[in-house]
Amino acid sequence: MNRRRAHDEDDGYERLHRKRRRVSENQEIEDRLESLILRVGEKSSSSLESNLEGLASVLEADLSTFRVKILRILTDCAIRMPEKCTIYATLVGLLNAKNYNFGGEFVDYIVKTFKENLKSGKWNGARYTLRFIADLVNCHVLAASSLLTLLETLVDCANEDGVPQVRRDWFIFAVLSALPWVGRELYEKKESQLDNLLTTIEIFLNKRSKKHWQALKVWSNDTPHLQEEYLDCLWAQIKKLKQDNWSEKHIPRPYLAFDSILCEALQHTLPAIQPPPHNDNDTYPMPRVIFRMFDYTDCPDGPVLPGAHSIERFLIEEHLHNIIEAYHLERKECAAQLLCFPYKAKIPLEYCIVEVIFAELFNLPRPRYLEICYGSILIELCKLQPSTMPQVLAQATEILFLRIDTFNIACFDRFVNWFAYHLSNFQYRWSWEDWEACVQLDPEHPKPRFVREVLGKCLRLSYQTRIKDMVPESFAAFVPLKPEPIYKYSMEGAGKNKIL
Repeated sequence: MNRRRAHDEDDGYERLHRKRRRVSENQEIEDRLESLILRVGEKSSSSLESNLEGLASVLEADLSTFRVKILRILTDCAIRMPEKCTIYATLVGLLNAKNYNFGGEFVDYIVKTFKENLKSGKWNGARYTLRFIADLVNCHVLAASSLLTLLETLVDCANEDGVPQVRRDWFIFAVLSALPWVGRELYEKKESQLDNLLTTIEIFLNKRSKKHWQALKVWSNDTPHLQEEYLDCLWAQIKKLKQDNWSEKHIPRPYLAFDSILCEALQHTLPAIQPPPHNDNDTYPMPRVIFRMFDYTDCPDGPVLPGAHSIERFLIEEHLHNIIEAYHLERKECAAQLLCFPYKAKIPLEYCIVEVIFAELFNLPRPRYLEICYGSILIELCKLQPSTMPQVLAQATEILFLRIDTFNIACFDRFVNWFAYHLSNFQYRWSWEDWEACVQLDPEHPKPRFVREVLGKCLRLSYQTRIKDMVPESFAAFVPLKPEPIYKYSMEGAGKNKIL
């Protein structure tokens, strides 16, 4: 009896050990697959095409065991790293060409994710999911007619009655922002249907109220740069893209290298998707005005800055905003990622970065993150790129100072806070002589008032003698008085107070 019990215990231990070992091995494989999918598209000794081909073969071999895990990781990566959308779309296209059933399951999974994002109010996630769905048309995973039906449904939601305008605006923005990825394919295969969609959008935009526009402008006039409402600006960029036959120069399209493989794959159709109705508890993205402070004449050396109505400008700015969103809690990493922008050889990167950061800082009614977040990122950028970034930032400061007469008062205060903080990190060095003309102006004019408030903020970060020594003598009237302690009990008459 004892011998049997000992044998049973040993056998049970062996079974448990085998189970643990099996679970451990499966976890290792899952972690390896996740790492491979996450890192695809990063710098490598091999080409992106060979990496995609190899990864597709690896994933296909593991589909039977890790199908759900692969579906989830691919979808999460495509939504959380939208800049790699075309890479993951290509990967799904290759898997669909090898395994049609998996392609169908993936379409069902991405549609489910899209619906969940809409229902839970994850508007950015829903927009990136829609973009990814659109890009699957380029990889012959989805039929173009199926996507157009979905886009038409979303545009119809923009014409609903009795819902907030911000809801209707979001549906139009989501559709327009997906077109740079798939516009060419739709133009070649379904031109008339695409034209009808664009006509419906144009009618909506022409009727749309823009009462908020004046309240969200950083400057009260539009000279020298037009401050456009965000949907109007994107619409102008899409119209320009259409004039260029839907050809852009920014989006990488790795699926073109696999066209002979992908075009042989069977395509899927999307199920009917009806967005959930409006709920009073829903919070939608707020409208905004597109901030502009540079054009191609401001950056004469090196690559040309894309025009305000070129789709490349939209794509670059969106990518930079996404980097800030992903890394804003780590200023050093954020600055490094911004400077590692993948297409920096084609654009004046420093100008684009500075414009995007100031766009976030001056966003109305409030910036997305704490003001000091943007100041600390700019300081790190100056440290990492000392040969160019300080000069571009100085140029931007001069432009802002020249236009300060028409600055929104909230943005004026943010500009004061940022400039004082920035000076405190660079030994308070500035070419104050260039601003000496403001001494002759009325003290309440925005320019002398800006200098006075900046010096007042600097006093809190330094001491009065330092502030006095750092500016020319002509600025003496702007220098704050030396703060002196007041001890009320030493003042004249303090001892005569009566005790009641």
